[in-house]
Amino acid sequence: MSEVRKTDYLVIGSGIAGLSFALRAAESATVAVITKKESHESNTNYAQGGIAAVFDSDDSFGLHVEDTLAAGAGLCRRDVVDLVIGQGPRMVRELMAWGAAFTKQRDGRRLALGREGGHTRNRIVHAADLTGREIERALTEAVENHPNITRFEHHMAVDLITEHHLFGAKSEPRGRIHCWGAYVLDAASGRVRRFLARVTLLCSGGAGQIYTHTTNPGIATGDGIAMAYRAGAPIANLEFMQFHPTTLYHPEGDSFLISEAVRGHGGVLIDGNGRPFMDAHHELGALAPRDIVARAIDGELKKSGAPCVYLDVTHVPAAEIQERFPGINRRCLELNVDITRQPIPVVPAAHYMCGGVSTDLWGRTEIEGLYASGEVAHTGLHGANRLASNSLLEALVFSDRVHQHASRCLDRAAGFPDVPDWRDDDVFNTEEWVLLSHDRVEVKKLMWDYVGIVRSDFRLKRAARRIGVIAREVEEFYKRTRVTEALLELRNITTVAALAVRCALKRRESRGLHYNVDCPDDGSVTPEDTVLSVGETWQSSEIDWQTALNV
Repeated sequence: MSEVRKTDYLVIGSGIAGLSFALRAAESATVAVITKKESHESNTNYAQGGIAAVFDSDDSFGLHVEDTLAAGAGLCRRDVVDLVIGQGPRMVRELMAWGAAFTKQRDGRRLALGREGGHTRNRIVHAADLTGREIERALTEAVENHPNITRFEHHMAVDLITEHHLFGAKSEPRGRIHCWGAYVLDAASGRVRRFLARVTLLCSGGAGQIYTHTTNPGIATGDGIAMAYRAGAPIANLEFMQFHPTTLYHPEGDSFLISEAVRGHGGVLIDGNGRPFMDAHHELGALAPRDIVARAIDGELKKSGAPCVYLDVTHVPAAEIQERFPGINRRCLELNVDITRQPIPVVPAAHYMCGGVSTDLWGRTEIEGLYASGEVAHTGLHGANRLASNSLLEALVFSDRVHQHASRCLDRAAGFPDVPDWRDDDVFNTEEWVLLSHDRVEVKKLMWDYVGIVRSDFRLKRAARRIGVIAREVEEFYKRTRVTEALLELRNITTVAALAVRCALKRRESRGLHYNVDCPDDGSVTPEDTVLSVGETWQSSEIDWQTALNV
């Protein structure tokens, strides 16, 4: 029998959503936090921009709401937008109380506020251009010192524990499905353990790794979305992958993010001939919403055949650039790009998943005992396109909401069901894996080529057919072999890619981040979310990808 760990709260992920929740929950209960790598390795740690919140006297909640709704292209939930934005100042102050140090104005008292694309006022609270790293540092240090929080690094969730693990794969669910924790792979030992919890919070981040080019770290393989879908939770709007318009174009740059704040600080997008081109695409020029900027750059690249465009800040005093963007300046200098003297070569890359596991205003999913917060969740805040720097705020607000709701419902006297041990007696087939491991590269390339910034029905259907074949092969291999981290990531990448293609095929219009040349935005379609669910096929190994993709 494998080891069983029992806790009040199981947190899957160690970014801002997971750690802020853990700190709240641990005041009155036990918390286990599992993370695939070290605790600091998360999308939060890579966030350069900041947190959007109303602090300036020239700003207001109403203006922030209007900017969010405009970016979301008709798909934002107004009640969610009002809720999240209204909590902005309180969330920032709580981060500061936990130890986060944000950049101040010259007087040393007031917060320095930046501006990013889609914002009509300065409202970006930041720590130079390393905001995510500073937040992650503060939260990690606070968690390390808390006696009720236990962290499990190099542990990866395999699947959520639900009825089909208790009563058999072919049994039908009666009423709502329940979650009692997760089966978790300990990478060091290679064994799968049972983590039982009264409440499970999914905050495993996004899915940028389904694309060839991404700003996301290697851990962003869509694990939470894939697990929730396999367990029976509805997911929504996976067609809305936000492509960050400006990542460093360099053979050794590894899609290094050039923050939108650089454009907010006066950066100008130019082509290879030094011609600014964004004014022709939007009244806000280089500060237009990200989907517009990304499509404009994509069009420029296709028109010219050039490998990149350029972001020029050479007209801004060098000392100012070095002070405001020390991380970007340092990384570019390491690659022999002096941003104070030469334009920065940039290209778009997959950045943020605006869809995810559907939740209500309290972060609840359709599965009893399972909540979601952060990039893994679809709360309705972002709509068809996320407004810059709203995501860290959303994670803080919803993790707070999850704690408020879950702590009221937590029944610490209730026992746990008898969860069977994980079957890990299968042998890992190395020869087959050598062949199958190439599928990760192929899926990512299919998504980049066919489900990128500009799409068409032909490209989407081709991607659906080819990814569907790969998904079936991966699932068959998974069923008959010992699990590894690489196999689990491939399974999840393939699952989320297939679901993203299905969402894109279902949306018969162009809206926000989803631009299909065969479905122009003519205003005739009523805005609706694209919702997918396993439905009656609620057991993970029974997903029929040909039916699911409907091609």
